[in-house]
Amino acid sequence: MANYYDIGDILAEEELVPTVFQYGANGVGLFDSSDDADKFHFHDLFLARSKTREEIAADAAHVDLRSRSPYFYELGCKIALLIRDRTIGPFLLVAFQTRYRDVLVKAHALTLTMTPKYLTLLTNEEIKLYEAGQSSIAAFKKWRMGGPRFQVAPVLGRKRKLT
Repeated sequence: MANYYDIGDILAEEELVPTVFQYGANGVGLFDSSDDADKFHFHDLFLARSKTREEIAADAAHVDLRSRSPYFYELGCKIALLIRDRTIGPFLLVAFQTRYRDVLVKAHALTLTMTPKYLTLLTNEEIKLYEAGQSSIAAFKKWRMGGPRFQVAPVLGRKRKLT
């Protein structure tokens, strides 16, 4: 369920995608009735073709999903509910699983000079995942370099009485 005050939900619902009609669209209420074939428009995502699906199916780890939509996964889930397409959910899951490992590996391994370039390719959900991975590795390094690892229990520090 969408959160009414969440800016991500609001922006995902307003996402427009570029489309080109291959045939005239006469008599369609949403568009100008004089639209001709091969005219470029921006429409909601559910009117788009499956070109993105083909690219992601080929190699999901190297596709720039942010250029399609910064809210790619969230928007895909909303579209799946809207058009009742049962193939979108598993498709989004496979795409996320493929990219998940790559995002976390790069979160732990990339230097600060490479980070801004890589972040421009990630969706908002993946950026949150990347930042969580970086904060976890920073916390691990802080713990690793920290003070003593083991502390002696107070019970063990007392000496026994000789009887």
